[in-house]
Amino acid sequence: MDLRQLRYFAAIYEQGGLSRAAEQCSVAVSALSHHLSNLEADYRTELFTRESRGMFPTAAGERLYVHAKSILKAVAAAEDDLRHARTEIAGEVSVVMAQSAIKAVGIDLFNRVVDEFPNLRLAIAESLSGSTLSYLMSNDVDIALAYNPPGDPSLRSIPLLEEEMVLVGTTPIIGNTDEPITFSEMVKLPLMLPRHGIVPKALIDDARLSKRLEGRARFQIDSLAALGPLLASGSACALTTKLAMQHYIAEGHVRSRRVIEPELWRMLFMCEKTERPSTFATEKVRQLIMEVVHSAIVRGRWEAKFLGALPQPTLNW
Repeated sequence: MDLRQLRYFAAIYEQGGLSRAAEQCSVAVSALSHHLSNLEADYRTELFTRESRGMFPTAAGERLYVHAKSILKAVAAAEDDLRHARTEIAGEVSVVMAQSAIKAVGIDLFNRVVDEFPNLRLAIAESLSGSTLSYLMSNDVDIALAYNPPGDPSLRSIPLLEEEMVLVGTTPIIGNTDEPITFSEMVKLPLMLPRHGIVPKALIDDARLSKRLEGRARFQIDSLAALGPLLASGSACALTTKLAMQHYIAEGHVRSRRVIEPELWRMLFMCEKTERPSTFATEKVRQLIMEVVHSAIVRGRWEAKFLGALPQPTLNW
């Protein structure tokens, strides 16, 4: 297998057929077919099924595509990194974070890149809190801002902040008081959780409490955009953060109560895959994320405790 074969294979996978892939790669269909046949012969397995509607990856093809994306992305990053190593920060860096994090730091991060690094290409993807790591593990992004990630040796995780989880809902559901509510009292209420299976751990890093929370939840939802209106309608309540529901709290549609016995906090980490070497561009974006998160906390836009480490200023004697 060589890089050209991998590029051709990835193009066929993404385009769903030889003709469109050949057009994308600017090669003849026969050449593309020849390379694919050689690749399948080398591994003694079919990578695609051929149908009248197009070409569809087999299980082996799906697995190879995951590796191909990672390899091709690393090669492209290395080329960008070395090409500009002595002159400027350039290349492409992709980041995934929850919608609430984008609200707090997304604009600042974009503006810093625009103002300071005109040749750096930044892509930001939005996800539910519990699914950000899936983007990283499937090699769709370079950096993931993930809550309570697992202790996985394939991950390089840097703590950014710790924020308190609160109960959010309308007065008829959570009560006409600002007094804290106990965890045991909270799970008796009509709770709504995001539907993704690993979300309870993204909410609280305690397996026992996460399992109890998931078991008692009456409702599930996959849309963070719909969560606010549903809470405001009085249909249910949710364990979330003030940042995520700040608009609805500020407008008086819902209220929040602290949770105690125990208090519930979650930690946000900046995660990367250990197998992927850092580039000058990813190092710079990593530093920028740390700085904009710190700034958002200091300015009161994000109610949280900063856990990161900012670079020390250079002393000029």
